[in-house]
Amino acid sequence: MATLSPTIERAKAPPTTFSKQRAGLFFVLPSVLFMSVFFMVPAVMALWVSLHNWPLFGPHKFIGLTNYTNLLKDPQFWSSLSFTTFYAVIVTPPIFLLGFGMALLANSGLRGVRFFRTAFFLPNVISFGAVCLMWYFMLNDQIGIINVTLRRLSLIHSSLIWLANYNTAMFAIIILVVWKAAGGTMLLLLIGLQAIPHDLYQAASVDGAGGWEQLRFITIPLLKRTFALALVLSVTGSYLAFDQFYILTQGGPQGRTITMVYWIVKNAFISFKVGYATAISMVLLLILVVLNAGQLYLLRDSE
Repeated sequence: MATLSPTIERAKAPPTTFSKQRAGLFFVLPSVLFMSVFFMVPAVMALWVSLHNWPLFGPHKFIGLTNYTNLLKDPQFWSSLSFTTFYAVIVTPPIFLLGFGMALLANSGLRGVRFFRTAFFLPNVISFGAVCLMWYFMLNDQIGIINVTLRRLSLIHSSLIWLANYNTAMFAIIILVVWKAAGGTMLLLLIGLQAIPHDLYQAASVDGAGGWEQLRFITIPLLKRTFALALVLSVTGSYLAFDQFYILTQGGPQGRTITMVYWIVKNAFISFKVGYATAISMVLLLILVVLNAGQLYLLRDSE
């Protein structure tokens, strides 16, 4: 049998492993460049700043790990970390559960479901600053519509000063955040729901599985990755909370609603201690990396 020429053999030969790797590197290069320019480089610069006594104006001085040792002895840092963690634990479950419920409703075949999709997602479009200002006036004890409505319903006899008391302020902020953020979680979960093949539900129905069995054995297992993404975004957003506490409570009453980001801003732009504020930022970054890695590990696929 005649043999093929070397040129034809090279043309017919499959691409080498090296060629495949080079093609893969070419496709991920934009993401690598984006991450390097907008994350890795700023992170390294922030780490460098955190090792200095770096005022907002004037010369800076290298002090090593002094900012980090001072941070460990700062009672307000521990208070802000404790409050931020408490806030994340309190606000994440209702955002996730409400978002999942709305996603199931939006994915159903009910009449008028398009209206529900728009209505559920609409608060997520509004900026957090605008929402907080809107709620600030709604909670006003003199002209706020919430107090006026509660008085007309005879649920209260005198106006509540919502933001002057820790418990009522936290209740109002949690309602605000859940109302604002649940639509984004709904959208993520809705995309995951629509990616599940409908044939699986039809086969389960033929086998006699009801709605609860389909939810338990089909929907929830196949949404595991989407759940992980939604939880990561929700927890990260909770740890980065700032607008609602800056606009509504200004860290009060009695400094009990100062989050970590609020404490960073106060140190950087009020006390002008940029190096110390950056050290807090690096600790917050480390906390988020650990938390998100833990969530992704726990919600990983079995295979």
